[in-house]
Amino acid sequence: MLQKVSIENYKTIKGKELDQIVVTYELFGKDLYTAPVVLVNHALTGNSTVCGEQGWWKGLIGEGKCINTKDYTILAFNIPGNGYDGIEENLIQDYQSFTARDVAKIFNQVIKQLEIQKIFATIGGSVGGGIAWELAVLNPSLIEHLIPVAADWKSTDWLKANCLVQEQILLNSKNPVHDARLHAMLFYRSPESFKIKFNRSFNEDWGVYNVESWLLHHGKKLKERFTLSAYKTLNHILANIDITSRGETFEEVVKNIRSNIHLISVDSDIFFTAKEDTETFYRLTKVKNNVSHHIIASVHGHDAFLIEFEQLEKILDPIFKNEIR
Repeated sequence: MLQKVSIENYKTIKGKELDQIVVTYELFGKDLYTAPVVLVNHALTGNSTVCGEQGWWKGLIGEGKCINTKDYTILAFNIPGNGYDGIEENLIQDYQSFTARDVAKIFNQVIKQLEIQKIFATIGGSVGGGIAWELAVLNPSLIEHLIPVAADWKSTDWLKANCLVQEQILLNSKNPVHDARLHAMLFYRSPESFKIKFNRSFNEDWGVYNVESWLLHHGKKLKERFTLSAYKTLNHILANIDITSRGETFEEVVKNIRSNIHLISVDSDIFFTAKEDTETFYRLTKVKNNVSHHIIASVHGHDAFLIEFEQLEKILDPIFKNEIR
């Protein structure tokens, strides 16, 4: 069930003044204040429904799953503007005024309003992982375990370039959400994944190759459930992740984070690359000793964080099982 918290008179990092932001969220598992809290940040087209029958991460979170709802309180926010809450005022028209740090600031304010003193783990995939990084910088003592999955602490040139192409499609296409999704699926997966899945097979019913019908299907499905405003907003946030945006070096920023940091990459990810995380891990070890880096082996590219649950469970079990023993 969606719950709401209002934030009054919010000024964005870029100086845009908003009279009110209504933040919606969901809770799963144990009642709030009765168990360790796990904050789950959703990816670009995700939402606060992280587990249950419709949960987008139900392979990882739920009763008897790796992040067990019998042992933890699961907290998941909707990024303002994602459209899932149906609140018209939350659809951000001036989306270019919003960054990942704004989202983290808003989440942090709501966490304070909910009187949550400590978060056992914050985990997020893709842009959700970037927001997790930003939250850890804003509130260095809040999170015990910081777990960015297929994510990064900054938007690389490659990421910004893809987001620019996405924005141009969204601004200029006659069928913007549909067409942007077709392009996005190319960097969410990998060439090897496409070869294994389709192998140049032909769809006789549609008169096109199966890879083409698959892409068209994904475009149609997203168009049915995701607004143009939401896509513009989330795409812009994705392009504007940077924990060093206030002028400090990466090392200066992260040395203040108290969290145990667990980086999880995908070896075939061409969006948030494992190479970038390897460099991040190396730089982290210069100023911190409570860091680890795990790499998921998969042909599925970036989307492996939504597919490779057995590997994710092996990585995460020592964190989530040890807490409840």
